[in-house]
Amino acid sequence: MRDIDVEPRPGLTYLDLPYLGSVDASTIRARASELAEDVFFPAALAVDRADRIPAGHLDLLASQGFYGVAAPADAGGLGTDDMTLAADLVETLSSGCLATTFVWIQHHGAVLAAAFSKEPGVTERWLGPLARGELRGGIARAGLRPGPPMMRLRAVDGGYVLDGVIPWVTGWDLVDTLHVAARDPADVIHYLLVDAVPSASVTAELLQLVAAQASRTVNLTFTDHFVPADRLTGTEPYDEFLRSDAGGSALNGFLALGVANRCCRLLGPSTLDKELAACRSALLAAGADTTPAARAAASELALRAAATLAVHTGSRSVLRGDHPERLLREAAFLLVFGTRPAIRASLLARLH
Repeated sequence: MRDIDVEPRPGLTYLDLPYLGSVDASTIRARASELAEDVFFPAALAVDRADRIPAGHLDLLASQGFYGVAAPADAGGLGTDDMTLAADLVETLSSGCLATTFVWIQHHGAVLAAAFSKEPGVTERWLGPLARGELRGGIARAGLRPGPPMMRLRAVDGGYVLDGVIPWVTGWDLVDTLHVAARDPADVIHYLLVDAVPSASVTAELLQLVAAQASRTVNLTFTDHFVPADRLTGTEPYDEFLRSDAGGSALNGFLALGVANRCCRLLGPSTLDKELAACRSALLAAGADTTPAARAAASELALRAAATLAVHTGSRSVLRGDHPERLLREAAFLLVFGTRPAIRASLLARLH
């Protein structure tokens, strides 16, 4: 298996982590707004037609420090415990380009795993390159949810062997490493940093999505795939994983609010603006029990805002290559992205 090269990408200047750590919240918000308005939104229609996100989009996020948002302050990241900043960044960037933000947001799972791992050498080896964007990460955990075939792992000399299928892995050919979760025979989840490289034991099936096709989302199949022991970031009992996963992530709801935000701005002032603010507040305040309802409300608002924009725009909305049509497809995509049974039930109740 190839060992990841942690040298910076050619021609790209990365921020020193101490510099990022000194940036205040208002500055990073302003950077996000500039990227969304000046770079991402003007290119959104072209990206929507493409089979991959432009490398320059992700390189720009790295060079401006956005790959280190989740890194602890003592490692040079923003290290904020306040979800408001992270939520604002997700909403702002996805209002410019959902596909780009969809890939970028999943990188932070690997950053957090490296930052808080108790396994020897993981933080020292991985955190800096991931936080600087020299390495780009993704997450591969959907293979743990009930229903065959589940991702399985067994310990062998020097490491672990993976077998199974992980659906909905985003960023294939765009990221360097995946934070993979797999279950051993004792019902313990093992989290591993695995090279995102095709091989005889790792095959990818590219999915055809209604929106965000440029995110390079695939189903990954592992067949007797060996991972060295030093790639382990931690373990967790399977029952604990199920409990923590049941409500889904409130932060993912801000992808939908990004789409709703763009629709509201294209429409001009309307009653949807107050609904957007209310959904934002509900997601920020959501706990484990209230996250499903808040996520459902955000997704329903994005769909309704996109439909309103389409009707307001008129017949041009059914032509491929215009923003109302793109945003309507993105809103449909976000109805089911990252869903859980409780989110689905709440969303169906709102739509009935």
